[in-house]
Amino acid sequence: MLGLTEGVFLVLIVTEFVLGNLVNGFIGLVNGSHWFKSKKISLSDFIITSLALFRIILLWIIFIDGLIIAFSYHSHDSGIKMQVIDVLWTFTNHFSIWLVSCLGVFYCLKIASFSHPTFLWFKWRASRVVVGMLWGALLLSCVCTMSLMNEFKIYSVLGGSRGTSNMTEYFRLKTNEYNLMHVLGNLWKIPPLIVSLAAYFLLLLSLGKHTKQMQQYSTGSRDWSTEAHKRAIRIIFSFLFLFLLYFLCFLILSFSRFLPSTKTVRMIGVVIAMSYLVGDSFILIMCNNKLKQTFVAMLPCECGHLKPGSKGSFAS
Repeated sequence: MLGLTEGVFLVLIVTEFVLGNLVNGFIGLVNGSHWFKSKKISLSDFIITSLALFRIILLWIIFIDGLIIAFSYHSHDSGIKMQVIDVLWTFTNHFSIWLVSCLGVFYCLKIASFSHPTFLWFKWRASRVVVGMLWGALLLSCVCTMSLMNEFKIYSVLGGSRGTSNMTEYFRLKTNEYNLMHVLGNLWKIPPLIVSLAAYFLLLLSLGKHTKQMQQYSTGSRDWSTEAHKRAIRIIFSFLFLFLLYFLCFLILSFSRFLPSTKTVRMIGVVIAMSYLVGDSFILIMCNNKLKQTFVAMLPCECGHLKPGSKGSFAS
């Protein structure tokens, strides 16, 4: 019998699951149809489309994991299903995080303006740098997934020792080792976090400096441009907030095994993770001219006029 907590949890994850699939499916459909018609796709559109597809897969994985937590929590960390979910979740999540980092680096190199020789070197080779990052991200995601095999070996030992007499101390040590390995797995997420923070910090610094310059020499015709830059800064802050919230979610899920109310903590982590996949994808639509125009055109009433190519959006 499900309690009130499980009922609220199920309503939240079902809602987020449906919204997440609609939002990310919209991104994939719009960019995919444009790719099919024009026979070419920009690097930013390719990253955004790949991100949307991986997020759809991730939504399904997290949703299934959430259902297991709600209906069969006692068997959540046991059996082959745990291993399959862990492998799929680890790869799709890690590569998705790197895709976000690559997108941040691409926007930074294309939009930010600095006179430092190192930055200019990267800026002139923006596409090659980001493509190299994508290949590196794929390789690191595979290595990160392979590292789970050590966890599964420990888990097999746990399963074998559980029914053996006089193995209490050994079982406890192996359990702690397994939990520690699971927590240390989050270290793989630190490099893309650092890359994203650095890219968005430089982008905020450049936009902030440019906004101040425009405010000093502002005229009536430049007010709109200043507001566009301020809007871009707010968008970047939204990206950063949701990105950090997502990392917080994985810390919660990892350390939940050390907390007394594990089930409740894991349910909170699942809700936060799915909220990020919905919210961040919606922001991607709002800050991309092509996606935003298509989205507004689908609305029953036009709520405003779009200005194509504005600096308030990260145009493709």
